Amino acid sequence: MQVDSDATQHLQKAASAARDAARALAKSPESQRNAALCAMAKHLRDDAEKIFAANATDLAAFTGSNAFRDRLALNPARLDAMAKGLEDISSLPDPIARILSEWTRPNGLRIRRVAQPLGVIGIIYESRPNVGADAAGLCLKSGNAVILRGGSESYHSAQAIHAALTAGLRDTHLPEAIVQVVPSTDRAYVAAMLAAAGLIDLVIPRGGKSLVERVQQEARVPVLAHAEGLCHTYVHAAADPAMARAIVLNAKLRRTGICGATETLLIDRAIAPSLLPGIIADLRAQGCDFRADDEARVLIPDLPAATDQDFYTEWLDSILSVRVLDGVEEALAHIARYGSEHTDAIITEDAQAAEKFLAGVDSAVGLWNASTQFCDGGEFGFGAEIGIATGRVHARGPVGLEQLCTYRYVVTGTGQVRP
Repeated sequence: MQVDSDATQHLQKAASAARDAARALAKSPESQRNAALCAMAKHLRDDAEKIFAANATDLAAFTGSNAFRDRLALNPARLDAMAKGLEDISSLPDPIARILSEWTRPNGLRIRRVAQPLGVIGIIYESRPNVGADAAGLCLKSGNAVILRGGSESYHSAQAIHAALTAGLRDTHLPEAIVQVVPSTDRAYVAAMLAAAGLIDLVIPRGGKSLVERVQQEARVPVLAHAEGLCHTYVHAAADPAMARAIVLNAKLRRTGICGATETLLIDRAIAPSLLPGIIADLRAQGCDFRADDEARVLIPDLPAATDQDFYTEWLDSILSVRVLDGVEEALAHIARYGSEHTDAIITEDAQAAEKFLAGVDSAVGLWNASTQFCDGGEFGFGAEIGIATGRVHARGPVGLEQLCTYRYVVTGTGQVRP
């Protein structure tokens, strides 16, 4: 991996400043961190016109798909959601210095496992400008400094948002180096971040498959990553038809470009003849296209035929793969073969079937009678999220405050010496 020397030198200075800022932040009172979060939210709202102008510049240069344009676009509701996310984080319990467990040994030693910040976190993300604000808020509250490297498509938006965030830090007398944005779209900075062992404690990628794969392959820093959001909604034979139609419509089309959007509909053979035509009609009315297996096409002949590869595809668009099958075991087998262990849901009134599905699905998030689009830190009560982790080390599912902490041990004795 070739690393540009200028990028490396800049990153070393940024990471050194971040390390000093993180040490100060970890010692700061919760009240100061909460005040900073609220000040950051206020500046986001006060600077709305500047942020929208910067976002307009990014949108004017963007040439990608409509789904990714939707990810990039800001509007008053989304900006307010960013600000409210920071305020929500301020109201959450302080994750620092929590006693996670404690016990006393037979020799009288008292041992406590205590939460503490990770240190300096690097976030590499694409498209969605709100990631910068969400990451800054969660890192600030959890005592971590953060270095943000947004995609070139969101460069101007990221800079404008960062200006508002640092104004909030200044207002509350916290180091501006707590939140830093890479001042260039040069891809050399990504390589520098991935090579920054000892400078950055954790890298979190948020973006498409190619970005995540590159980070996992090249990083010399620990990575908290997610795979594709190849999410499934399984309509069981005992599903309530009205509920199923409402959930599938929302799970697929509320926002097609997010990782929690359903990409594949699985439906039981027993209920498909009566329910699938209505589900398809609902989705078609909202502009959705399909890739369907042979059984679904017997019921609805004008559905486009699916290839095997279609069931491996994260569409991130108004396209839905459809398969008719028989029972929970077949649904679990399909998800195990084609899924990405992100988020999968069952719709059923049969509690035993739901429990079997939830116990058998090997995903970071499993849902019963709810839209997959609820896989979101804000919806989980985390205030915001840095991403959805699908790995098996440290964190799974939405990454919030607790997941941005590690722990250490504090041992208290009364003069014990080891025999």
